[in-house]
Parts: sequence; C-alpha cells; structure tokens
Amino acid sequence: MIGHYNAQDADAYVALMTDDACEAGYRGAVVREGKEGTREGLKSMFAQFPQNRAEIQTGYELGEYVVLHERVWRSSDAEPFDVLAVYSFEGDLCSRVEFIR
Repeated sequence: MIGHYNAQDADAYVALMTDDACEAGYRGAVVREGKEGTREGLKSMFAQFPQNRAEIQTGYELGEYVVLHERVWRSSDAEPFDVLAVYSFEGDLCSRVEFIR
C-alpha cells in the first residue's frame, strides 16, 4: 500500500481495501469513508501535494493488524512529520486505517 501511496496511485491503493474501508483519526472521526471516499480523498491530497511521500521507519504485525511508524513529507523542502498508522485487515484486504499524529 505504501508503494502505491508513494506512486500517488489512489486506484491501486484502494484496490487493496474492502468496499467499506475507511481512514480515520485514531479512535476518532472518519476522514475518508468507503473505498470511493478514500480514492477521492487521496486524489485530492495528491493534487495538492504532488511530491507527497511516506517512508516506513519501523513496523509491527500482530494478527489482523499492522502498525507502521511512517515519516511523511508533503514536498521536497517541507519538514517531515511522523505518524503511527494502524492498518486493520480482513483477510488480504485492508478494512480501516487509523492515524496517530
């Protein structure tokens, strides 16, 4: 998923998600709802930040969950910020991503 994110390929990214997947703040509000909402939200963000990219600093897998410490740059000259992303899976597809920032 991170490879698709860094390629700014929203279609390939959401192809790895369930139809009702979402992205949200950790234990908070959903910011992108459903596969289509996620696709449109990512396309909008990629248009606003065409150099946006994330690097995985470390990661953990436990059952149906993957937690990644990601460092994100919005542009080549921007200060990066860190985020913990909790990916929940149903089989091979991601059903929810929650961000801690």
